[in-house]
Amino acid sequence: MRFTDGGEGTFGANAGLPDVALGFLQPLTDKYVTPGIISNADLWTLTANVATEVMGGPAIPTRFGRSDAASSEESVESQVGRLPDGDKGVDHLRDIFHPKGFSDRDIVALSGAHTVGKCHSDRSGFDGAWTADANTFDNSYFKNILEKEYEDETSCKGCPQKKDKGGSGTIMLISDLSLLESPFKEIVEEYAADQDAFFKDYVSAWVKLQENGCDGLRDSL
Repeated sequence: MRFTDGGEGTFGANAGLPDVALGFLQPLTDKYVTPGIISNADLWTLTANVATEVMGGPAIPTRFGRSDAASSEESVESQVGRLPDGDKGVDHLRDIFHPKGFSDRDIVALSGAHTVGKCHSDRSGFDGAWTADANTFDNSYFKNILEKEYEDETSCKGCPQKKDKGGSGTIMLISDLSLLESPFKEIVEEYAADQDAFFKDYVSAWVKLQENGCDGLRDSL
């Protein structure tokens, strides 16, 4: 992700991360990244977990020991199959996550991260926030899926998405509303009614995602 001459730093799915996100983190990177102690990848993991808790979400344990790539040549060759597309449904979500060891329940829990942040048309092509307070990590995303009515719209970049008929300005992607299909809907209903259940499952799925493919991680620096 640190390299923009090739590899993950050039993938469309990661637009905004190499310049905007890593730019915000640069002062912390300069101060704390130390080979053999804390890597760039470890720092990104830690900051994501701290940010989640600061925004009202659950405390997430962080383990350390990830290795950084030395150049873009060590990157994966393609973004295909690594992240889901926002304009596709549940079959696509399963195609992306099941081979990596994630269950349907994990898919719904991870989708709940859309309770914060927003889509930027200059990066993903989609535009808008999923919830009214994009800086609060709670179960509003699931409540919105169940309680609001959405209609088709097209972003300024020509991407199909859904907007709240009530005029709140919030959106959903096709992939978000596909969670209304069974058996995903039952999990959405559970999380909408029980934030603690969502938080518990989110931590489990999120840590699995952060540690996927990582061996020999340690509990402390």
